[in-house]
Formats: sequence, structure tokens, C-alpha cells
Amino acid sequence: LRLVESGGGVVQPGGSLTLSCAASGVTLEDYAIGWFRQRPGKAQETVGCVSSSDGSIYYADSLKGRFTISRDNTKYTVTLQMNNLKPEDTGVYICAAEGPWSQLCGGSYTYWGQGAQVTVSS
Repeated sequence: LRLVESGGGVVQPGGSLTLSCAASGVTLEDYAIGWFRQRPGKAQETVGCVSSSDGSIYYADSLKGRFTISRDNTKYTVTLQMNNLKPEDTGVYICAAEGPWSQLCGGSYTYWGQGAQVTVSS
């Protein structure tokens, strides 16, 4: 499974970006998908995830209310909608997958994308 993130870029503080995670020709319906970020000078951190068991979605406490994870109707893509972005959100955002089976959030991930750069700057 080869994951590819898209939608990164440069945005002003307060702006929004939507990142997508997709695997060419493969539905992600049966994969738990996690989003992570690597900010400059900081350890990798979990942004959130969506399970493939019951569709539950988890967010890091610090990001609740600003970030939204969803599966699109075609099941081929998982998106990360980021609103009210701040300079400290700058970093590389990476999606990861575990499956294909019923998988809750919180476990390890076998498949990782290369990441998409998000820069929040005025």
C-alpha cells in the first residue's frame, strides 16, 4: 500500500488547508488511517485518526475544534481539514494506514506516506 498526501502549501495565519491521503486504486475503507505531524525541532505527534472498525475518530486534545478528519464517499481518500491555522502548525503532515481489517485507533501503523509540507506564515 503506497500512501500519498496532497494539498499542502503555504497559508496565512487564520487560513485553512485540506490535506488528502490516498492510495492509488485502493479503497481505504478497511484501513485505520492516522494523521501525524513533524514540526521543526519537535518530536512527531499524533494529529488524529479514523478507525476502520466503527468509524470512530480521535483527535489530539490540542487540535480539537480546528482539525477534522473524514473519509470521502468514494472511500478512496481520507482528508484532514485544518482551520484557523497558526504558525505553530507549520510542519510536515503524514498519513499512515493499518489494515485491511477492522482496526481501532491507537495501534501501530504499517504503511506511511512521505508527508506534505504545511507552512503557516504571513
